Amino acid sequence: MAKPLVEVHEAARHFDVSPPFLERLVYRKPKVYLQAVAEVSFQLYPGETLGLVGESGCGKSTVARLLAGLYRLTHGRIVFDGVDIATMSAQQQHEMRKRLQMIFQDPYASLNPRWRVGRIIAEPLRTHTQLSKAEQAQKVGELLKQVGLAASDQSRYPHQFSGGQRQRISIARALALQPEFIICDEPTSALDVSVQAQVLNLMKDLQDKLGLSYLFISHNLAVVHHVAHRVGVMYLGRIVEISKRDEIFARPRHPYTKMLLGAIPDMTGTGKARVPVGGEVPNPLNPPTGCAFHPRCPLANDRCRQERPKLRQVGDAQVACHAVEEGRD
Repeated sequence: MAKPLVEVHEAARHFDVSPPFLERLVYRKPKVYLQAVAEVSFQLYPGETLGLVGESGCGKSTVARLLAGLYRLTHGRIVFDGVDIATMSAQQQHEMRKRLQMIFQDPYASLNPRWRVGRIIAEPLRTHTQLSKAEQAQKVGELLKQVGLAASDQSRYPHQFSGGQRQRISIARALALQPEFIICDEPTSALDVSVQAQVLNLMKDLQDKLGLSYLFISHNLAVVHHVAHRVGVMYLGRIVEISKRDEIFARPRHPYTKMLLGAIPDMTGTGKARVPVGGEVPNPLNPPTGCAFHPRCPLANDRCRQERPKLRQVGDAQVACHAVEEGRD
């Protein structure tokens, strides 16, 4: 197997959500930390798409921002092409920026409304290359054509485009430095279904042509099934299952994965038994002891309530579940 492009080892990110200092002093309140991501580990290989799914608030976007360097790790390690990003020199970080880019969720908020499209896409070129203005303009035109727009569009403003076209502009900006790895934080969630399909097909075509690797974050399982090679399922800041796409959709192992897939409407009318999604996501400021999913899990026992499961190899999948480990599933 090829060497991993990205390796995440027990990455964690905690946010200080404490009341103001004076309030803590007067009312003797302790500091409060939100554990957004807790001990997440996975690998991503060149040319691969790893889908990351889960309910809102489970930590998917925080993982994306940790990989992009927008947040610092509380503890753990992230290794990019064999080098720990925490120990990179300034020059290595500069080079990594060319190889790693991000596409954000909202195409209306991620583009500066006061800049023309040409300037938006050329911004990475001005920062990381020595191209002249004429060469930048030529490159921007090529990028716009690559994502299905016209070279003349670089003189227009973002408000003159539809949502799908704006996301194409975001993709063109991400491709400007010819990256190897693109982090996609729900890039189609703000788009209509027909436009989603166009953007997803564009991204798959670009991956085939350019050999790109994607971390594709989404809460839409149909979208993930369309684009991903492997799928990781997150719950309350932790990965509970990772497996190949077809394996996880055909034979889910973790009870939470089964619940997510059971929530998909059955259009074939097969009458297959379904597990209803019960309960609510616990408060992340006060997570349950043991397995975080045990208050909602039909298979939970005393061990689940007391001992947190670790991600273990089960066949071709990695699963964090005592019930699966003990054969109670």
